[in-house]
Amino acid sequence: MSVQGVFNTKVTENSSLWAANTFVQFTAFLVCFAAWLCADRTSFKEVIAVEPKYVLLGGVIGAFITLTVIKSMDSLGPAKAVMLIVIAQLIVAYLIELFGLFGVDKEPFSWKKVIGALLAIAGFVVFKI
Repeated sequence: MSVQGVFNTKVTENSSLWAANTFVQFTAFLVCFAAWLCADRTSFKEVIAVEPKYVLLGGVIGAFITLTVIKSMDSLGPAKAVMLIVIAQLIVAYLIELFGLFGVDKEPFSWKKVIGALLAIAGFVVFKI
């Protein structure tokens, strides 16, 4: 993620945020399509048949993740941006588990996980200073 974020941020310096994001998503599509042609060939009907339908929005979310990574790398620098992104991912993932969102098995509350997240936040604050 760090290398990709730096590369994508550099692309935006010569174009625009949305043009760079479009290029990133398009090249990712080409690589995935080539891999599918060579290794998989599962029918796309199976993808479309997935339930619940909202899980098909992963690509849409991915486009906005790419956008936010580019913006954060540009404004914070790679190290701070990656730390903040990882901490945010950790907290959101824990909330998904805690509340059993999106069909994930619900996990009991754990002070250890909360303390771990708080330590990660403290580490970011120390790193930022």
